[in-house]
Amino acid sequence: MAADIDGYREMFPIFEHTTYMNSCSQGALADSVRDSFTPYLDGLEADGSLWGSWMGKQEEVRSLLAQVFKTSPEQVAVTPSASAAVGAIATAVLANPARMRVVTTSLEFPTVGQIWHAQERYGAHVEHVPADDDHRLPVRRIIDAITDDTAIVSVAHVCYRNGSLLDIGEIITAAHERGVPVLVDSYQSVGAIPIDFEALGADFLVGGALKYMLGVPGVGFALINSATTAEFIPSTTGWFAARDIFAMDISSYDPAKDARRFEGGTPVVPSLYPVAAGLKLLLEVGVDNAWQRSSELHDALRSGLQGMGATVVTPEGVGEHGPMIAVSSTDEDALVAAMQGDRVIVSCRDGNIRVSPHFYNNLADVETALASFAKHRHLLA
Repeated sequence: MAADIDGYREMFPIFEHTTYMNSCSQGALADSVRDSFTPYLDGLEADGSLWGSWMGKQEEVRSLLAQVFKTSPEQVAVTPSASAAVGAIATAVLANPARMRVVTTSLEFPTVGQIWHAQERYGAHVEHVPADDDHRLPVRRIIDAITDDTAIVSVAHVCYRNGSLLDIGEIITAAHERGVPVLVDSYQSVGAIPIDFEALGADFLVGGALKYMLGVPGVGFALINSATTAEFIPSTTGWFAARDIFAMDISSYDPAKDARRFEGGTPVVPSLYPVAAGLKLLLEVGVDNAWQRSSELHDALRSGLQGMGATVVTPEGVGEHGPMIAVSSTDEDALVAAMQGDRVIVSCRDGNIRVSPHFYNNLADVETALASFAKHRHLLA
């Protein structure tokens, strides 16, 4: 597998001059993804409005996402962002006055927490289940927070701050026993960790294409479990969410019966082209292969960082972390800038430096990153 994966690296020009290990923020740009903008621009120049082609591209993205998650296209909503997806879901699940409680955690990405708190003006109550000081969050603590008035459990698969991973399956099982749906924010895992949506059993799973899925901003998605969500109809909508897009009926609301009801208005058409190209490349590589490679690099990074006395804040156990590894810093912004000066690209959150390898990285990248950390050891906690 390693030899086959190594061949893809040359498709990413950034590695000719930079050690790029920041896929948790933005995936590296492949030649095929860059080139995919050309047909869109050529079409604009030659013919102007190409709605047939543009809608076809959206359906291609829908189909490719379904392949990644081993589900059907009818369960995929294509949205401009994960935020748009969560916002639509929020309007659907908080329609029952008897169930207005949202159970989430202290490890969520801001957009998710902010969307839930925005619903408080309509009567929602949001509870953040706290993680421990070591960033682990016992699943039982989340399960115990689920009550009869809970409208939804909203959890991140992998935490954006430190790379910790939750046992989503156990949470889903417990929530469903109480008749409560579960939303999984998978943005920091999709494209990096294999996810079978049918096997997972979540009611909603949201994410976006710009990180490990090799795409660009402008395309998010929501997977909608048709077996458990038929009753949920969002009040945030648009013409692409209608049962018949071209009915042009302004006198009623007739949403699609499948996942499209969680979409909105005109999609971000230019982004559909590179996202389709990125998804094709990811499927060619295989998410299983990508996860094997990034896991090996993650372990090598952890070993090297611990060897120099750094404080790794990402949980270490198998099944407790995603592809990202986070290390504590005394000045996160200064360390990110210093490493950028060494042409090593990482990012920071919550006082931690985030290093996030993907299949296009190799052990030479790990050695270069570790050398940069060692050079600036005074900025590590």
